[in-house]
Amino acid sequence: MANNKVFLSLPRLSGNEQKYIQKALGDNWITSGGPNVDDFENDLEEYLGDGISVAALNSGTSAIHLALILLKVEAGDEVICQSMTFSASANPILYQGATPVFVDSEPDTWNICPEHLEIAIKERIAKGKKPKAIIAVHLYGMPYKVDEIQVVADRYEISVIEDSAEALGSSYKGKKCGTFGDFGVFSFNGNKIITTSSGGALISRSKRLKEKAIFYATQSRDEAIHYQHSEVGYNYRMSNVCAGIGRGQMEILDSNLDAKRQIHDFYVNLFKDIKEITVFENPSLEYDSNYWLNTILIEPSQKVTRDVLLQAFEKANIESRPLWKPMHLQPLFCDYPFYGNEVSNDLFRKGLCLPSGVNLNDQEKGRIKRVIDKLCEVA
Repeated sequence: MANNKVFLSLPRLSGNEQKYIQKALGDNWITSGGPNVDDFENDLEEYLGDGISVAALNSGTSAIHLALILLKVEAGDEVICQSMTFSASANPILYQGATPVFVDSEPDTWNICPEHLEIAIKERIAKGKKPKAIIAVHLYGMPYKVDEIQVVADRYEISVIEDSAEALGSSYKGKKCGTFGDFGVFSFNGNKIITTSSGGALISRSKRLKEKAIFYATQSRDEAIHYQHSEVGYNYRMSNVCAGIGRGQMEILDSNLDAKRQIHDFYVNLFKDIKEITVFENPSLEYDSNYWLNTILIEPSQKVTRDVLLQAFEKANIESRPLWKPMHLQPLFCDYPFYGNEVSNDLFRKGLCLPSGVNLNDQEKGRIKRVIDKLCEVA
């Protein structure tokens, strides 16, 4: 029996990506911007609805950085950021010379805790440092508590950057993630719901903000017959070739979402009789996660711990990995302010990400099941 590696999340191609790439090559438009980029933005805008505007960029990190710039975050400012996330959520704060202030998770969605968010804001204001923005993350595709976070943000008049890097296709109360904040962010890295090989997008509520983002993303070139620059610019625009991949990927977005949720059902059924293991699920009908990665929590026992399970998968050539290590525990960020208890720490100690690629087949599911059955002695 083949023992090829089972990966965490590989992309699936529609078969039409090459058509759009070939058009870019045929038109000799292989640099940033171009017809594929325009069309990819239009596809995303149509999918999101609500009059949303999309600027296609070279990464989700670039999108967060531009959101901070558009919100006029500068050196000396403070920005609140969810601690339980990938470092790309927090790094752009440092790009601007600002200070990250980290907030713990709540246990329902594993995302930023509204109570500790308000505690953090009050204390920073008392210290004379009202935060300039809040970066809230839809972790692993699970929507954060949108209404509760927005109430706090509105109360103190602080803008929200909605990090939806992992949440394309997720929704909260029927509205798509990426459209709630003052700015939204998507990632199209190779392991996401759809990919452009590398790439991202900045979501805004107006065409004016989209155009300003594209201005910054194309080296802030002023309107002149010569090259003239009055503001600092960046090389952040998506390439026409990468956008061609994205156009082909949009054709299978819905089927990818269906596949992710079927994989989630597989894991729910797999672990239903194992009391030590809990599958991370929508906390209520208001939430609709895309289950970008399926994740579990393991209560340590004599039979199984997170690390024992991780090692068992590794021995079987099956990729798994711990949850994101919280930012306030990272060497780079450990000296910055943190507000919370032990929720994100506990999630990191007990949590594991499981293979969730849309190409996961029955033979690979069988291999995953055998590891679990052997380890947990399930009949």
